[in-house]
Amino acid sequence: MAVTGLSILAVDDEAPSLDELSYLLGRSPLVEHVAVAHSATDALRRLHDEEFDAVLLDIRMPGLDGMELARVLGRFASPPAVIFVTAHEEHALEAFEVGAAGYLLKPLDDERLERALRRAIVSSRLTLAEGRAQEGHVHGAEGPGIAEVVAVEEGNRTLLVERDDIAWVESAGDYVRIHLRSGASHLLRTPMSALEEHWTERGFVRVHRSYLVSLRDVTEIRSDGGHTAVQVLGETLPVSRRHVRELRDRLVGQVRLSGR
Repeated sequence: MAVTGLSILAVDDEAPSLDELSYLLGRSPLVEHVAVAHSATDALRRLHDEEFDAVLLDIRMPGLDGMELARVLGRFASPPAVIFVTAHEEHALEAFEVGAAGYLLKPLDDERLERALRRAIVSSRLTLAEGRAQEGHVHGAEGPGIAEVVAVEEGNRTLLVERDDIAWVESAGDYVRIHLRSGASHLLRTPMSALEEHWTERGFVRVHRSYLVSLRDVTEIRSDGGHTAVQVLGETLPVSRRHVRELRDRLVGQVRLSGR
């Protein structure tokens, strides 16, 4: 199996280490594209917008650490291979328990890096191919971008929020505010357009330039004097005229699929 033209995301909160890693990756004959992220949360943002063959990351980082990021990536529909690059050898067992395809100790050299990339990518592609053969289709193809979990920064904490726990999303300037079924809400620095693009096939529909809603959480749709609104978690949200037809069609489709 050929391993060339790889797209790699390098993640490390220490600039010198990140520079060294991206330099080594950049001169590898296996690698075509290298992107960098300075934190795990930054990495998730990059993964929202691009698809990578592998993520090479440090373990000890502030906020969301490398192990936690690897667990999040493991829940993606088509996860990239994960290779840890660290100065700490004591985390190797835990790394493989979270599904890492490689564990490299700093300082790196070209030969060890290339071997790790080859093993990780071949293993990842074989696993994906086997899964597709068993299922007969690409399971949960999300494309690049937001998969099943979003990371929300709150002070010195990083919260991992399941997409399935989100009932509706509200535009808030450069941010969006996600509203959970629990009643909680969080600010997320992600464009509404990105959420719409990647979540449309996952049961979400844009009803207004400021609102994206989960179809299964819509309890009522009403029209009055040319104005349409939906009820979501007890909240009444406006529906733009240009979105009314799509909303009704999607709701009808949802009912048919569920057999209601």
